[in-house]
Amino acid sequence: MKTFTTYSIRLVKEKAARYDIAKKINSPSEVWKIATEILHLHEMSEEVFSIITLSTKNEVTGLFEVSRGTVDSSLVHPREVFKRALLSNASSILLLHNHPSGDPKPSPEDIRVTKRLKDAGELLGIQVLDHVIIGDEYFSLKEKDMM
Repeated sequence: MKTFTTYSIRLVKEKAARYDIAKKINSPSEVWKIATEILHLHEMSEEVFSIITLSTKNEVTGLFEVSRGTVDSSLVHPREVFKRALLSNASSILLLHNHPSGDPKPSPEDIRVTKRLKDAGELLGIQVLDHVIIGDEYFSLKEKDMM
C-alpha cells in the first residue's frame, strides 16, 4: 500500500494596518500613492515586483511583494504571482514594480511579462487590470494601450 500526504491551505493574515488610501482603486494615480506611500518602491535600490489584489468591487484585499531583484531586473513567475492572488481570493490584480533608475518607461521584458501574466490570469479567471511602473513618476501600461 502506498502512503499519500494530504495538505490544507489556509490564509493567515500577517499584519493589518490602516492607510489613508482610496477604498477602491480606480486609477493609476491611486496605485502610485500605494507604491510610494506604503510600499516605498520609489526609494528602492533594486527592482521590486509587487501586486495589489482586488475584490469584485475593486477594493484592495492585499498587497504582496512577489520578488526582489537587482538594480535593473526582477525575476517574475506566474506561479508566484497567482499563488498570492488565489490565496487572497482576488477577482483581479494590479501589477507594479519599480525602476531604480527613475525612468518608468517599460522595457521589452516588462511588456513580455505583462502579456504572460495577463494570459495566465485569463486561464485562472483573475483579470490583470494594469501594470504600473514606478520611477520618478509612474507609467501605466493600460493608460498607454500597451496591455
